[in-house]
Amino acid sequence: MPDLEQFRADTRAWLEANCPPEMREPMRSEKDACWGGRNFEFQSPAQKQWLDAMASRGWTVPDWPKDYGGGGLSPAETKVLKQEMARINARQPLTSFGISMLGPALLKYGTEEQKKHYLPEIARGEIRWCQGYSEPGAGSDLAGLQTKCEDKGDHWLVNGQKVWTSYADQADWIFCLVRTSTESKHGGISFLLFDMESPGVSTKPILLISGYSPFCETFFDDVKVPKDQVVGEVNKGWDVAKYLLGHEREMISGMGLGGEKVALGKTVGPIDDPLLRAEIAAFDVDSIAFSAMSERFIDQLKAGEAHPAMPSMMKYAGTELNKRRHELIMAAGGSDVLEWESERSKEGKAARDWLRTKANSIEGGTSEVQLGIVAKHILRLPGT
Repeated sequence: MPDLEQFRADTRAWLEANCPPEMREPMRSEKDACWGGRNFEFQSPAQKQWLDAMASRGWTVPDWPKDYGGGGLSPAETKVLKQEMARINARQPLTSFGISMLGPALLKYGTEEQKKHYLPEIARGEIRWCQGYSEPGAGSDLAGLQTKCEDKGDHWLVNGQKVWTSYADQADWIFCLVRTSTESKHGGISFLLFDMESPGVSTKPILLISGYSPFCETFFDDVKVPKDQVVGEVNKGWDVAKYLLGHEREMISGMGLGGEKVALGKTVGPIDDPLLRAEIAAFDVDSIAFSAMSERFIDQLKAGEAHPAMPSMMKYAGTELNKRRHELIMAAGGSDVLEWESERSKEGKAARDWLRTKANSIEGGTSEVQLGIVAKHILRLPGT
């Protein structure tokens, strides 16, 4: 395909000229991720330079339409771009729930006005989103949510609480499931967008066993929301929620790759124990297989050919692979990786990352729920 080869050559040349050397180095920690948003503090001029350069071409979201801030690339061109970025170890220019979750939902269910307003802001890294789904009494049974949303004529009035709201204390806006009717469990839910600086919105970080606090409790007390900030139809937000969950599970499944294509054996270095070496080699094989399956799944998903339950299958497999990866890192590191606070251990990075993976089997839908979906809709097992 000559045109694709020319695109590859042009892309390779542009990346070489525009990706700063610092943005080709492995991320040292989560702090190196570029989240964007109105309050984000860039770690270096190079980080902002890289975001601005990629956003100017629409390559933070290469497969989105150009009208909405994307690159307008075909699936084949998008794959080439990812391959060329991986070739020079280029970091992702932007990490965003707006890209991985809300954006696809807006592209499918949003009005033209909503798409043109929110999507370019997401693509340029100007707005940071958080997700208001889970509640203290509605986790796995998400449709049981009780956050109340009343129609006050010229606005909505929201009262309630969300929990496990990732980075709510740093987000600009929230995409939130609210109850607009009690007549039907699934039919009384609406999908609402609003500013986190709205009067009545407050957050409280939740300290995890790892010592990190990415999650928050989020409270809504008489929050006024404009009427036009509903995505999809009122009382039909569950359709939007399910579609978004599929993309969230796709995102979480990517954790199984450990955020990188480097073999685990190279990451942990020489190991004397032959049994542990064998386990790491087996993991590397499984990781390569998962990577190939993931690429195929994403192609099917973007083409609208994926089985509706495949995101659950991939989320479960990626979750288990990521947990296994960090368990092997801990095993290979021995007593050294148990250090919690030291410069040598990078403030206990290995141990904290390992502890963090315990949440992978809960967030985005518990592993038990995912297995139930796979059993019912893919395996067609009786009694499920």
